[in-house]
Amino acid sequence: MGAGYYRAESESGDHIADPSEDALFMLIDDLNTSDNTFVVIQPDEDDPTWFTSVEVLDEGSYEVVRRDTTRREHDVATETSIGRIARDLTIWMAARGFPGQPTQHTSNF
Repeated sequence: MGAGYYRAESESGDHIADPSEDALFMLIDDLNTSDNTFVVIQPDEDDPTWFTSVEVLDEGSYEVVRRDTTRREHDVATETSIGRIARDLTIWMAARGFPGQPTQHTSNF
């Protein structure tokens, strides 16, 4: 089943179409250092222009990668709060373009 806009998938195979902030929190909270070390979120299309990933690190923190080729953005950060990661990713993804969605324009009035 395809996602309307994007999908989240963990290394263990768990996947959620159009995950909410709470769903992202749960996916990240389920990560471990043995067999479920990362989750990737990206548009549900063949050649996505953006993605974000969260990987659990050995010392109990998380590496968060955000990449958007159309905006030439590439950010890597280390975080410890799952709640903050889920909230920040939800906000970041809301600003991305999705198939069938009009491009967002800003005005400098």
